Amino acid sequence: MANKVEVKDLLEAGVHFGHMTRKWDPNMAPYIYMERNGIHIINLYKTAAKIEEANEALKKIAASGRKVLFVATKKQAKDIVAEKAAAANMPYITERWPGGMLTNFVTIRKAVKKMASIDRMKKDGTFNTLSKKERLQVDRLRAKLEKNLGSIADMSRLPAALFVVDIKAEHIAVKEAQKLNIPVFAMVDTNSDPRQVEYVIPANDDASKSIDKILSLVTGAIIEGLSERGSEKDGDAVVTEDAVEEVVATAAPAVEVEEAKTTSEE
Repeated sequence: MANKVEVKDLLEAGVHFGHMTRKWDPNMAPYIYMERNGIHIINLYKTAAKIEEANEALKKIAASGRKVLFVATKKQAKDIVAEKAAAANMPYITERWPGGMLTNFVTIRKAVKKMASIDRMKKDGTFNTLSKKERLQVDRLRAKLEKNLGSIADMSRLPAALFVVDIKAEHIAVKEAQKLNIPVFAMVDTNSDPRQVEYVIPANDDASKSIDKILSLVTGAIIEGLSERGSEKDGDAVVTEDAVEEVVATAAPAVEVEEAKTTSEE
């Protein structure tokens, strides 16, 4: 597997650093290795197992042709998520989460179609027939739509899954996904409740190096799935949506892993 998860790499990226112990969520206890200087240390052996579990599911979704919507609006994650998701040809939201993005998807699609309509106006010359003031208003509207929704312009239907960085910061997105039974993959830090998502990746969701490392691994799996889809198409053996439903309908059971003897001396 091209994106084999190495605990050493996770350690070097600082994935193991959790929040201060007084800010912890008790439900994260199974993923915490120890406490050091008032900070919880995440068990990277469990993180590695969870990443591999998530990657297998993400590969199947990508191989089926369905989309995974990446969500991260916090400053240190925005650029990383935009870059990695775009490289994997997946939609992403890095500006403010538009309320009803999932639960009122029809309205969101209308806004996206408005962008396409404006683009057609510019191509067929209609735009030039407008007054200067009207052109300015249309341009501003187009820029606003592009900023908020440009990254999901090609998402013609609801995504098969969400990948979220920091479920506390993106709680609205998580709740919308829950209402529609859309599975959520997420980086979950020690201050969050892992019960809110189907595929938990216990990890430091504040440091850019940690976010970059996790995103590289999961988008690597998606790219691998897309590659398999291409080769399977050539052989008339495309993964069906029934196979994906099996992935998204039930969260895989927790993977049993041995306890870490130690991480590494800081």
